[in-house]
Amino acid sequence: MKLPRDLSGDELVRALCRLGYSAVRQTGSHIRLVTHERGEHYVTVPRHSPLRIGTLAGIIGDVAAHLGVSREVLIDRLSG
Repeated sequence: MKLPRDLSGDELVRALCRLGYSAVRQTGSHIRLVTHERGEHYVTVPRHSPLRIGTLAGIIGDVAAHLGVSREVLIDRLSG
């Protein structure tokens, strides 16, 4: 499945919050999220619009690895 090309950082933060992440702090244009599901995991999302494809791919790959699902499954969960 292809990554969305027009996703903003704020939209990604909202989608990750639906998966159990919560915003811990913000420094400048970067938001730090944490989840305690399956152990503690931190991820930083820039508030850029749109996110660069490499940045988005890195964040999705990191979250998918932590949750133990494939990137395609995670993209489906985020878009749904």
